[in-house]
Amino acid sequence: MKESAVAAAPDINSRIALRVRQLRTQLGMSLDGLAAKSDVSRSMLSLVERGESSPTAVVLEKIATGLGVALAGLFDDASAPASPLSRRADRTAWRDPQSGYVRRNISPANYPCPAQIVEVMLPAGARVAYESGARDVGLHQQLWIQEGTIEVTIGNVTRRLVKDDCLAMQLDEPITFRNRTRKAARYIVVLASEHSRTARR
Repeated sequence: MKESAVAAAPDINSRIALRVRQLRTQLGMSLDGLAAKSDVSRSMLSLVERGESSPTAVVLEKIATGLGVALAGLFDDASAPASPLSRRADRTAWRDPQSGYVRRNISPANYPCPAQIVEVMLPAGARVAYESGARDVGLHQQLWIQEGTIEVTIGNVTRRLVKDDCLAMQLDEPITFRNRTRKAARYIVVLASEHSRTARR
């Protein structure tokens, strides 16, 4: 994934803003309701929905959890036609302002499917810690390492993954991704969702 592939911040922030607003509206949820559900302040949510903030991956993951979707669901172009085909030119990369990690949705945007494919590049020395645990919607994820080495900690269990390793997990515990090496790591993420479950809160 080349540096030039990363979209300009205003463009991707506008896309995220529209997507968050759209998902919240579909759920009939107020900003206060989403704030309570996601553990993200109302003021931050308002900035995100107006495209006036460059939220970190950690903040966006909390918002996604509050909306009952995978993090990848916040990066789809809400205005794109629902097509079963995704071409390279259609994909926009996003860089986390905190860790510098870069992600790209590979799957077709807005196409109804229980699975999503995402490509991630984790820079040398980078660490990303997602704090969310139990969710209203069951999400499963598999990581397939393409280049480099990463450590994945799920709850209290840490695994070291090298090229061509594949790790399956359920997203129901805090997860940390860490690259302790001096080279960037690249991996493919496949996400699949279950039917909605009764909320635990």
